[in-house]
Amino acid sequence: MWPWFDRTGRFSALRAFTFALVAAPALWLAAEAIMGWLGPRPGTEAIHQSGLWAIRFLALTLTITPLRAATRASKLIGVRRMLGVSVFAYAALHLSLYILDQHFALLHVASEIVLRIYLAIGFVTLIILSALAATSTDRMIKRLGPEKWGRLHRWAYAAAGLGTIHFFMQSKLDVSEPIMMGGIFAFLLADRLLLRYIKDPASWMTAVLAAGVSMAAALFEAAWYALAKGAPFDYVLAANFDFSFAIHPAWYVLAAGLTLAAARIARPWISGAAGTQGRNRPREVRSRVQAAQ
Repeated sequence: MWPWFDRTGRFSALRAFTFALVAAPALWLAAEAIMGWLGPRPGTEAIHQSGLWAIRFLALTLTITPLRAATRASKLIGVRRMLGVSVFAYAALHLSLYILDQHFALLHVASEIVLRIYLAIGFVTLIILSALAATSTDRMIKRLGPEKWGRLHRWAYAAAGLGTIHFFMQSKLDVSEPIMMGGIFAFLLADRLLLRYIKDPASWMTAVLAAGVSMAAALFEAAWYALAKGAPFDYVLAANFDFSFAIHPAWYVLAAGLTLAAARIARPWISGAAGTQGRNRPREVRSRVQAAQ
């Protein structure tokens, strides 16, 4: 079945958009390589871009469950698998490009992975993603059972943590994006824990959680620059409110959290639109949809 069709064989605009989204960075990377746009160190740039998209799509994959819980939009589950497999694909491309850059010297690559801690962390992350991708089929879900499968796929949060550490350690000067991604992952994990204890938290709870995690991201950024670069802690912290040169990671983390809070507020309109579509379906189909939700 083509990726832009749903399980019933009908065209799905959401699935088509998601497929285009996950394919676009790879196509653009290929175009850059063909046109010679990757700069003076094309191998390094290609490795960097593929790894960057792997961690971005991992964040998007982990967003699906809380966004579905916030909006009750059950169709989102249909694209979670596609996003998750794309994470593994970009992570595998990331390692493959590194091997290519090392001229296929596999023994050298293996020794580098063993000797360099950030490479070892990245390799462990890839192993976790491999296990998650291999068990993403309907057959494996049925074989493992929902409970065991769910426990296994919670390792996606471990992959997010390890991937962020790998990203952070290989960043030389600017650690803004690793801190931003780490903050987003921390918020998503905190929101998942909130959902565990409060089935349907209010939007203000999500907003407060986002504010707290974004503040933690700002404090971490200031502490890192103070310890690693000797920059004044209060100066870096105050720079979060200076938008002359750049927007600091904490604001992106806050924006991600407030977007989820806004989705909870917009649930009645989203659910209403879904309900209007649902009234046109047979009763037994509506029952299955409501059970899935």
